[in-house]
Amino acid sequence: MSVGSGSITAMTDIDDLVQRVATRAASDSKDLPAPVDDARIAEAERQLGFALHPLLARLYGEVADGGFGPDYRLLPLLGPGSSVVGEYLTRREASVGVEHPEWPEGVVPILTWGCGMYAGVDCLGEDGQVLLFEPNPYSGGSWDECWFLDSASLAAWLETWLAGTGWFEEDAVDGGDVVEPQPWEQAAGRLSSGA
Repeated sequence: MSVGSGSITAMTDIDDLVQRVATRAASDSKDLPAPVDDARIAEAERQLGFALHPLLARLYGEVADGGFGPDYRLLPLLGPGSSVVGEYLTRREASVGVEHPEWPEGVVPILTWGCGMYAGVDCLGEDGQVLLFEPNPYSGGSWDECWFLDSASLAAWLETWLAGTGWFEEDAVDGGDVVEPQPWEQAAGRLSSGA
């Protein structure tokens, strides 16, 4: 298989994934917000200062402006109240120029799990790792102990949601085969570098 045909296969797989997410989102909620247009995505990226991970941009542009996904569901991209851009800017502002930054550059919060916990997507990485920010173990000093790798990619994270096998699924936890988030090995470096 040539490199070119591999990227076509990967794109077809992502197209299929986006379609399956859209189908599940529509079946879970009859009141989904409309998807956002390219101008709203561009405005979000302008405010963030970097591009959204391509799959994340497709979810907002083709499925809905949040309101779908695991548990508390994805935040809206922009807007009043809690949103991807608003939460990111607030968390980054509190992390700039302090000895122990809490939030790394390029990780956008996409949903809250409650109790101060967030799922975030690393938009600076090719795979769009999904990270778990869990502030409850914080004991002062560095925040790196509060960051966990939930999934190696946004695509894989969505697959666990679609299959009902994520750590956040009550039925999956009862089954005992759930992969728990592990400490994010890049946390200390990303937090100290500001990137």
